[in-house]
Amino acid sequence: MHAQPFIAVRNVPASSDWYTDLLGADRDMEQGHPHRQEYDRLLSDGKIILSIHSWDAGTEGFDLLMSNPDAAPHGHGVLLQFVVDDFDAAVQRARNLTSEVLNEVEATPDGARTFAFRDPDGYTVVLASPATR
Repeated sequence: MHAQPFIAVRNVPASSDWYTDLLGADRDMEQGHPHRQEYDRLLSDGKIILSIHSWDAGTEGFDLLMSNPDAAPHGHGVLLQFVVDDFDAAVQRARNLTSEVLNEVEATPDGARTFAFRDPDGYTVVLASPATR
């Protein structure tokens, strides 16, 4: 089993670029052109790590995402956490991509380090190093 987070955004190509730059991810080229306007998927080692969908695209099957993007805070109660092997480099990429840092680098009880910030659509993103214990 593995998770496949799915987020709704205002601008799919811009968000795809942002997360690709942050995570060093690949686009799912089987989905078509890498800059699709309504939907994109990002991969790591051939596995989906994030699906990105436009707020206002009326694609059947994604009715839960179809709402006014200004009606509620995006991602309220959701943290998008990515465990990355290149933690220090990923933190630097995040600093270059965002102006809203929520938590500076801190250690967790399991020996991992985390860094929290917001993406361009207001979602909270957490980068984590692998746990050491």
